[in-house]
Amino acid sequence: MTMLPILHLILFPLIIHQTTSFSSAAAIDPTQGFTHVSLDNSNFVIQKPYNLPVNQRYNFTNGVHQFWILPTDKPFMSDSNTKPRTEIRISKHEYTSGIWQFEGYAYVPSGTSGVCIMQVFGGRSTATTTQLRIYDGSLTYYNSPHVLSQNIYNRWFKVNVIHDVDANNVKVYIDGVLKRDGAGLGAATHYFKFGVYVQNDHSNRMESLWKDIKVFKK
Repeated sequence: MTMLPILHLILFPLIIHQTTSFSSAAAIDPTQGFTHVSLDNSNFVIQKPYNLPVNQRYNFTNGVHQFWILPTDKPFMSDSNTKPRTEIRISKHEYTSGIWQFEGYAYVPSGTSGVCIMQVFGGRSTATTTQLRIYDGSLTYYNSPHVLSQNIYNRWFKVNVIHDVDANNVKVYIDGVLKRDGAGLGAATHYFKFGVYVQNDHSNRMESLWKDIKVFKK
């Protein structure tokens, strides 16, 4: 399948978390001490507008997952009242305890805004415990003022999210640098997702690309 050209181009309330931020630090390998979890195609479940074929919102070429979505698209199920999305859910590795880690390399074309590109699904009283979003070229934690990384457009960046369920803690590393260390949103059945999921103040088209997806646990 030919790679489509990259076009440059569930609302959540404001969520404030008590966190520790790290403006500058040396890059590390956050996966040290973790065990790699094997993944294959059966673990990647694509969620896309229910009325469209997969290839109209998703492409996989040369190891790169390309996701795009329009704000006018349908939800992923006909009876869902959630916002449009094109995402991969990592299945068969749901968890309710322990320490789990997502790793991947992401790329967001300029113009994409108001979209979640990665999430840890499940929270005690919320749908998710973590969302990484894009707003006007910045990577944020939910829609809080906490900016994880600025000038995120048009470059590959490494994402590591560590979820310690028992300690109710989430750490976010960008390019190996710790950017967030704070509380999660409670224990539930959790799993990782990545792609594009429409949020508030969205652009007319949203896109992200991902590669080298890995999962680790302790």
